[in-house]
Amino acid sequence: MANSISVDKLTSAQAAVELNRLNSLLGQANTDYHGNDAPKISDAEYDALKRRNQEIETRFPDLKLATSVSDQVGTPVSSGFGKVEHAVRMLSLSNAFDDDDIGEFDNRIRKFLRLSSDKIEYTAEPKIDGLSLSLRYENGVLVQATTRGDGSIGENVTKNAKTIKDIPHKIDNASDVLEVRGEVYMSHADFTALNERQAANEEKPFANPRNAAAGSLRQLDSTITASRPLLFFAYAWGEMSAPLSTTQIGFVQTLENYGFSINPLTKVCHGPGELISHYRQIEEQRALLGYDIDGVVYKVNDLQLQSKLGFRSTTPRWAIAHKFPAEIAHTWLEEIDIQVGRTGALSPVARLSPVTVGGVVVSNATLHNEDYILGKDSKGELIRDGRDIRAGDWVEVYRAGDVIPKIRDVDISKRKPESIPYIFPTTCPECNSPALREESDSVTRCTGGLICPAQAVQGLIHFVSRGAFDIDGLGAKQVEQFFDLGWVKEPVDIFTLQDRFGSGLQQLKNRDGWGATSADKLFKAIETRREISLNRLLFGLGIRHVGETTASLLATHYGSWTSLETAMDHAASLTGEYWDALLSIDGVGDVLARALVSTFADEKQRAVIDRLVAFLSIQDVVAKVPVDSNVVGKIVVFTGSLELMTRAEAKARAETLGAKVSGSVSKRTDIVVAGPGAGSKAKKAIELGVEILTEQQWLDLIEPSEA
Repeated sequence: MANSISVDKLTSAQAAVELNRLNSLLGQANTDYHGNDAPKISDAEYDALKRRNQEIETRFPDLKLATSVSDQVGTPVSSGFGKVEHAVRMLSLSNAFDDDDIGEFDNRIRKFLRLSSDKIEYTAEPKIDGLSLSLRYENGVLVQATTRGDGSIGENVTKNAKTIKDIPHKIDNASDVLEVRGEVYMSHADFTALNERQAANEEKPFANPRNAAAGSLRQLDSTITASRPLLFFAYAWGEMSAPLSTTQIGFVQTLENYGFSINPLTKVCHGPGELISHYRQIEEQRALLGYDIDGVVYKVNDLQLQSKLGFRSTTPRWAIAHKFPAEIAHTWLEEIDIQVGRTGALSPVARLSPVTVGGVVVSNATLHNEDYILGKDSKGELIRDGRDIRAGDWVEVYRAGDVIPKIRDVDISKRKPESIPYIFPTTCPECNSPALREESDSVTRCTGGLICPAQAVQGLIHFVSRGAFDIDGLGAKQVEQFFDLGWVKEPVDIFTLQDRFGSGLQQLKNRDGWGATSADKLFKAIETRREISLNRLLFGLGIRHVGETTASLLATHYGSWTSLETAMDHAASLTGEYWDALLSIDGVGDVLARALVSTFADEKQRAVIDRLVAFLSIQDVVAKVPVDSNVVGKIVVFTGSLELMTRAEAKARAETLGAKVSGSVSKRTDIVVAGPGAGSKAKKAIELGVEILTEQQWLDLIEPSEA
């Protein structure tokens, strides 16, 4: 499972699958948190998910999704409020999780600004766990209050905001236009009192102060908001007709003079050392503050430097949030179970005595693989000082990046004398086929293939999943039911289901959980999926290493099922023009290419595919309209460290101009753009006589008018 592998060990194909999983989880979490005011995962877990997503995107920039949550802020506004477009976008902050991250933040700023060794001046302030709000004043009068929404468009909550005592309705001596931004929150004492009133009125209590504050501000009835004890800290700005100060701290102090509440723990610090010291002081006071915070925000104090640093797509370069660490807990590991995935991977799962971690009760934790249980990493190096994990152990559990928590460590002092080491199975628990581990693989896999019910069922569940055929009414539960009945054993059986069980003695409408209406709806949903896009089909086949992103890359490259099928047949020898062309696709490496070709070459798997395709109408990929540029049709390879743009930005820009971006250099390559640290690809380009450009030369080529 990709989600059990550290980022530095992910293959390109595993990374593509993981990015889709993380974007799905984070997208839902954003909706729960920003849109519904009802988060289902803890802040620490959300931060860890987002951090893992960012780390993968950094390591595999070419796999970044077009709809990546990294490029999103908040969530679209509710239909219950009027929409307001922000004059200046309300962005989120990038996160730091340890002291090294703060040093890197400071170094990035120095590098960008080309500053000397003099210490940069920053402000540090508690990060309030509340709801972001923008207040617009015109000629000193509050005329509009808007939630962040998706960063570009927020909700008009003006009437509600005017009921908050910390928000002035009028500012003396203010400029023509001033947007004050800050956080709406609720104190612990007020939250407790509110829930007591909720209980007395037999109404549902709020889960935490942040939910209570957000829910109160977003009431359609402003009288309800007025009855709630909301507070507001001001700390930033949006549109301004005139500057209030030359520094961040000066701006905040001016807001205080205007009558706003600012956080008393805001402090000017010089360099990373002072920032971290203030972070420790705030962390020590955290439980005594009387309101929730989840970290400390650092900002460059000089506003002129802020302006030079500018913004990324969703975050400013001049600020970062230093988050508090994830919560941990301890409990008993009752037993170790093995789950078999659709690729045959045997994944160990710890069954725990239920314990609360980060506000969520958990009873399962991933154990990753055999090596992790033994106290080793994938290279054989010791982790946890070599302490293995056994059933009956007292373990430390944390929720740092997955829906299923992880076991960090084990307390050997509490291990029982009769405890025995866990022996990883050598046969599949589902079909008793041999379970083997290849020398280069950290995962043990069932060799049963199609005869293994776990692989067959999981493969079918994947086939009907959202990114694949996405058949309405046919989910995991229904797939398992049809498989147990013997009705659906392979994908094509789905498309013959109505012919076989739409009438006669064994009709679907007569099965438990089904009726005539639901059966008809399912058959119609299946029928609509007979016409399917090439990328969805490729992803749905469940070929190892082929995720949604890779499937889209392959579909775009080959254009049609016929072209792809022909290419796979010709590439079966793993040599020649078709094999080289497959490897030239940016994002396709040797491992993925071999998995793809071997699937089409395998007699049994090819028969399954052929039977399915016979029932489908596969849509070709529509070619993009040609553009007029200097690089139309050119095959371009980016290598080394890019300094003027990110790898993802470079690739997107090249493709927009009609170029094809490849991940490897070959005789077909037209241009290699080499940044500092370019290695083997630049060397191969020289050997093949391929044109090599610096990053600036590339920009001059594609943007001659701006050069």
